[in-house]
Amino acid sequence: MDKRIIWLAVGSFTMSTVGFVFSSLLPSIAADTHTTIPRSGHLITLFSLSYAIGAPLLSALAGAADRRRLLVTAMLVFVVGNCIAAMSVSFTTLLLAQIVMGMASGLFAATAQAAAVSLAGPEHRALAISIVVGGTTFAVALGAPLGALIAAFWGWRGTFGAVALLGLTCAAVLWLRLPRGLSGTKLTMSERFGAIGRPGVASSLMVTFLYLTGGFMIISYLAPLAIDGAGLSQLALPGLLLAFGVGAVIGNLSSGYLADRLGATRVVTASLISALAVSLMIAFGLHFLTRDLAGLLLIGIMVPWGIVGWAFPPAQASRIVGFAPEVAHLTLSLNASAIYLGIATGTAIGGRVLENTAAADLGFFAALFPVASLAVLYAGLRSHRRRLATAAAE
Repeated sequence: MDKRIIWLAVGSFTMSTVGFVFSSLLPSIAADTHTTIPRSGHLITLFSLSYAIGAPLLSALAGAADRRRLLVTAMLVFVVGNCIAAMSVSFTTLLLAQIVMGMASGLFAATAQAAAVSLAGPEHRALAISIVVGGTTFAVALGAPLGALIAAFWGWRGTFGAVALLGLTCAAVLWLRLPRGLSGTKLTMSERFGAIGRPGVASSLMVTFLYLTGGFMIISYLAPLAIDGAGLSQLALPGLLLAFGVGAVIGNLSSGYLADRLGATRVVTASLISALAVSLMIAFGLHFLTRDLAGLLLIGIMVPWGIVGWAFPPAQASRIVGFAPEVAHLTLSLNASAIYLGIATGTAIGGRVLENTAAADLGFFAALFPVASLAVLYAGLRSHRRRLATAAAE
């Protein structure tokens, strides 16, 4: 395996850290920009929405451009976005910075996966992609709690500044280490989205979208849940994110093994049922327990929550690839867009819930989405079985 792929994973880690660290930054950003926490949630929504749009759109526009230049350019634009965020004097400027960072992140993610496959060769395609995507997992496990810790000492501007420095370092290494002439493949938008028409793909993308929507209704607003709902302090947030991240690594690493042994669909089903249980536990715990006990519940649930939450993505990716292995690079890119569309939607809906009800109610609303995901999952499975039966009869 080409060791240069590791630096593509570092780039993925750098960019994903911004998306996951926001849950701890929202209260301080809201205070400094004289706005509310639900309105501050628009920052996550815009970043995620820009990512989801930027991945397919900018990749199609870039066409067959040299991937080394494209990756470094995307990283430098991301660095500029972080610098703008760190020096912003208004909430509007922060919003614009999220659009810049989100679009650059989407382009980098799509290009990095393609570059990793080119470096590794088709025989190691799955491993190369998993290494790059693994950067996102470590952003949850390490990047988000470190970013929260930096914010605790140097403020949220310090977090953006630290991410910018890491991004600048990564851009320099990618420029020096990646080979020249690593050209891309030109695909139109219709070619990129045509994979949705493959049997089983559309319903699977909807499951991904619904699952992430429910999850990020809670995760995006972890700070008000912990502080207002459970009575924890601001300094507890890095520890909560670290515990969640440890669980995420365990879930991510065990998911592939369990999917191979039990079947990817069973692992996905277990994740959806577990997500429903976690949402209800948080909601009932914050509503009916004392603040001390609610705080202990939230602390205790973070590692298991991370495990069940991050057992989903690898197993779901395996299901999607299984439907159309020959266009895996397209369906995985679409799945990434579905993930970030779910994050954007969940954050937007969660913000509206916070504006009208207590933070503890987020769990009740979030629980609706795993239920919807299960319904779509099994409707898709029934449809797939009917197609197989029809094909066998012919």
